[in-house]
This record gives sequence, structure tokens and C-alpha cells, in this order.
Amino acid sequence: MGRVAVASWTALLLSTTCLAEQRPDPKYTPNLARPAYVTAEPVVAIDQAHHNLHTLDGRYAPFGKLLAADGYRVGPFVEPFSAESLRGVDVLVIANARSSNPGMSAFGRDEIVAVQDWVNQGGSLLLISDHAPFGTAASHLAEAFKVDMGAGFVVARTHGSMSSQILFQKGDLGQHPIIIGRDPSEHVHSVLSFTGQSLGLAPGIIPLLELPPDALEVPTSNDAAELSRGRKVPARSAAGRAQAVALTFGKGRVVIAGEAAMFTEQLIPGRGRVGLHDHDDQQFALNTLHWLSKLI
Repeated sequence: MGRVAVASWTALLLSTTCLAEQRPDPKYTPNLARPAYVTAEPVVAIDQAHHNLHTLDGRYAPFGKLLAADGYRVGPFVEPFSAESLRGVDVLVIANARSSNPGMSAFGRDEIVAVQDWVNQGGSLLLISDHAPFGTAASHLAEAFKVDMGAGFVVARTHGSMSSQILFQKGDLGQHPIIIGRDPSEHVHSVLSFTGQSLGLAPGIIPLLELPPDALEVPTSNDAAELSRGRKVPARSAAGRAQAVALTFGKGRVVIAGEAAMFTEQLIPGRGRVGLHDHDDQQFALNTLHWLSKLI
């Protein structure tokens, strides 16, 4: 299994100052050999109604550009989730929702039931929830689809050092249409993630990005930074867990990801661009939407 471990950059990513200064890359231009849709234009709604850190007019602007170039009709979702508000949406994307009450769910019980029913009837959900504190805000929604969130910071060991920048390669990638693509040109060979949490596996849930046996999860960014410096802190094993999973639910489809930056393109002080241009991250994002929109 291949790994990337850059301790100094891990510490940079985990700083709250860096998080606040991350911004979408305005120069990002999708590089597509062939758009998936020419006339169908499936509707992709990106949630902006739950204090989301990543929105269509913010850090997920490059993600929106990518989907629009691929033939999707992309727009913001600004209402509470209900049977009525979700009508006409093909794929709902929720990225790093936050609760107005720290430690509580970002979604009301009625909203969770509405999303669950909508997926059961044929809708598709992409739920993305990053490292702490985002996992706590999204955990109840994930649990509605039998996925438990680690809600911490995942790190992996390479050559004796630890990093939360993890490269998933052959052996780490699940056997799923999202990884295989429509033809060999769309096959995903490697995906780079940038500081996320872990996701549990249950029967019927397929790992897309499987964490290595040496992966650990810690509750705070300070703990992760200490591990990146080679120091020891209390940690729990994340072996047998994943950073992205896929499942079917009734007539619908669900992908849950424990890391958000790999679906967009951001500028980070001292590091430059990170995200879609790294490894096969752009193809992974496209294949994810292709599967959710039932193209594959």
C-alpha cells in the first residue's frame, strides 16, 4: 500500500489559522475529455442551509465548475430538507454542515427522515463530513444509512512518521463502479485525501477508500500534530474503517466521504493548490457523481 507522509504539511493543515485562510482556487479549470451529459442535465443541489463550511459560492465553487462542465445542472440548496423541497433533485450534496449548537446534529429529526425517505424512493446523496467537529454535526444523518463516523482526525504511518495526508492506491481502493469507471480511461488508480475522519463499515456498505491497518484516529488537531512530529498521544485504531464508502438504500444510492478537500480545489497558505488536480481526485469526484446520477 502506498502512503504519503509529510509531517510539516500535516501540522500546517491542522492549524485553525490555515483552515480559516483556505480559499477556492479561482483559476481552477476542469480538464474533461468528454462531458458525461449533453442534454439530460441531472440536477445536483449543494446544501447551503446548514451553516456549511463548503458551499457552491465558496470553497466548493471548483466542484460546481467541474460538475457543470460534465453536464450537470448545479445549484445551491437553501431550504430545510423535506419531501417538497427535495422534489426535482437528482443528487443532493451536503459538505461539512455545522450545527448552531456545538456538539449537536446539524439536521433536525424531520429533515433526516425526509432525506432517508427521499433516498429510499430513488434519490442519491453525497454526504461529506470532514475531521472534527464536522463528524458530530453529520453523524445522525450518516447513522440513518448505517454508517458511523469516527468524528476525529485520521493519521497513517509511513517510514516511522505520521500524516493525515493519505494516498490511497492499489489495495486501498474498493471494487466498485466508482473506482472502475465506464471504461479503462476512467479507472481510478490513486486518490489523495487531506485530513479527514474515519467511517465504519457494516454489511452492504462498500469501502471506496479503505484505511490501512496502521491508521489511527485522535480527537483533536493538536493530537494529530503531535503524532506528525513523532510524539505519542492516546489514539484509537482506525484499521478496518474507510474514508469513503458507497451503498444502495431502497431505490436510491449513497456515498459518504470523511474528507472534503479531495472534491474541490483550494489554495492553502504556504502549500499552494490542493485538491482535484492531485492524483486521480478529479476522476474520483466525477465517477462518484456518475454513479450517484445512475450513469454507471
